[in-house]
Amino acid sequence: MKKVFTFLASMPLPCILTGCVGIGTKDASASIIYIAAAILSLVLLASYYCLDRRRNKWFLLLFSSVLVVNIGYYLLSVAQTLEWALWCNRIVYLGSVFLPMSMLMIILSVTRIQHPKWLSSVLMAIGAVVLLIAGSPGYLTIYYKDVTLVIVDGVSSLSKVYGPLHFIYLVYLLGYFAVMAAVIIHAAIIKKLNSVAHAVVLLIAVFVNLGVWLIEQLVSIDFEFLSVSYVISELFLLGLHMFFRETEKLKETLTAPVVKPVEIPAPEPAPTITAASALIIPENLSEQQDRFLFGLSRLTQTERAVYDAYICGRTTKEIMAELNIKENTLKFHNKNLYGKLGVSSRKQLMQIYGEIKASANSGNATIV
Repeated sequence: MKKVFTFLASMPLPCILTGCVGIGTKDASASIIYIAAAILSLVLLASYYCLDRRRNKWFLLLFSSVLVVNIGYYLLSVAQTLEWALWCNRIVYLGSVFLPMSMLMIILSVTRIQHPKWLSSVLMAIGAVVLLIAGSPGYLTIYYKDVTLVIVDGVSSLSKVYGPLHFIYLVYLLGYFAVMAAVIIHAAIIKKLNSVAHAVVLLIAVFVNLGVWLIEQLVSIDFEFLSVSYVISELFLLGLHMFFRETEKLKETLTAPVVKPVEIPAPEPAPTITAASALIIPENLSEQQDRFLFGLSRLTQTERAVYDAYICGRTTKEIMAELNIKENTLKFHNKNLYGKLGVSSRKQLMQIYGEIKASANSGNATIV
């Protein structure tokens, strides 16, 4: 069932890489859908930033790019002049150009394929060049020979005649498709993926991207569904990434060597209750001192060992080494120890211990 859901979710993914296809006839509700998609994209970006502590930079780029694209589509749909529409089209390209880059880097992360550190910088530079070419209409005729603003039912779009360098964007996208497919196949061959099914799911997503993108170049679509599919696609990629991450965690847990629990050695009686840690109880005790002594009688063996170590002046590292426990375990025992003794810190523990010892009367004494 999960595989079927993953496959279906991958169907709208191709739209991520089709930011500059021709736009068909739209009705007046398109602008509402675009602004709704933009708001939803913003909510998803903010949610991911707040909920994922790791904050993968490529997912941040992906979510940000989707937001930028949706804002661009909305502004383009309400543009009233050609100059404004061209600037909105540049905003769409700003997000669309860096979407495939973020996808590739996410696939590299999912497949755990090592890559040189300079790769992202080179890809960013290539994307910047493509963006400059795609954003040239209005200044040059290399990308669009001619472009006019068309307004149908209150919704604006651009009617374009492609120029000699329009193929650059096609090569750019096909290059990313080819590299993503190669990475997935290579990862499957060297067994970087957990199963063949994972590789198949990723390959289907890539080839569906390619197929739908080519179809959209040839067929006029009555409604521009890119803005909505962007949101679905980013959720698909995030879900796929989290699925692989959780699967890897489960695999590490199942294959981890079994570690036998280490028994905490009981402190030897002689050094534990010595002159250093023993208390001689005086007759008159304050309420706090009485609670302190009562708490001593309720300490567990390990808590008493920690208490004796504090009285003897041991450091935290020395206590962890002597009792063979970790820092978090020591903090746990400290919480219980302080609660029973009615103190809030090691300093207060030592202070009350010193007060009781100083006021002790050897004639009326009980050693604890």
